Amino acid sequence: MLKRISPLEKMLGIAIAFTMTLLVVRVLRYHEYFYLFYIWNTFLGVLPLIFSRKLAKLSGINLRTIGILTCWLVFFPNAPYMITDLFHFHERPPVPQWFDLLIVSSAAWNGLLLGIISLMQVEQFLFRHLKGPWVKVIVAVSFILCGYGVYIGRFLRFNSWDALTNPEALLFTMAGHLFKPYDHLGTWAFSIGFGGMFGIIYYTLQQLHHHKKSAPQNEGRFFIY
Repeated sequence: MLKRISPLEKMLGIAIAFTMTLLVVRVLRYHEYFYLFYIWNTFLGVLPLIFSRKLAKLSGINLRTIGILTCWLVFFPNAPYMITDLFHFHERPPVPQWFDLLIVSSAAWNGLLLGIISLMQVEQFLFRHLKGPWVKVIVAVSFILCGYGVYIGRFLRFNSWDALTNPEALLFTMAGHLFKPYDHLGTWAFSIGFGGMFGIIYYTLQQLHHHKKSAPQNEGRFFIY
């Protein structure tokens, strides 16, 4: 199993372990438990990566792959959602402020990496089975849907499980946003803004990847799978 983990995914594992270690130290040293919600949020953020990795073993677009892609899209916003946990940061004595800053900033980075790596894997799968322009459109739409998912999660307090446990309220809210957009300008402004920010980061890291590949003798090259 470990042999199938890419170097990029290994670095992601190290980054998550770093944050979790800080949380353990925080509890043992200061007996302060506030940021333990990062354990659950990180678990939710890992789920889209689990689904996207399954696509590497599949060929063709069929009911199974559509099901996996749907599950990925439902849980995808949980990864970059962790950026918004920065709202919780403020001084909490006796914990040093710099210590908590390390926790929230490293956790935000983990969320970004989880979302970016899983989207890269989905994009690679789609490029194998769809024409390039369609893939680019799907990826661009996924940015906005990600921003929308983060919005309804952070500000309306919906979560991915509501798609199963509370679908009526979720669908009613989404229908209002979709059919009466002028009544929800803040919703779409955040969704597009957050999606744009995530897209800039995503394509910036992709350019770094292409730059590494074009380096002499492919030094420093990394692989998603």
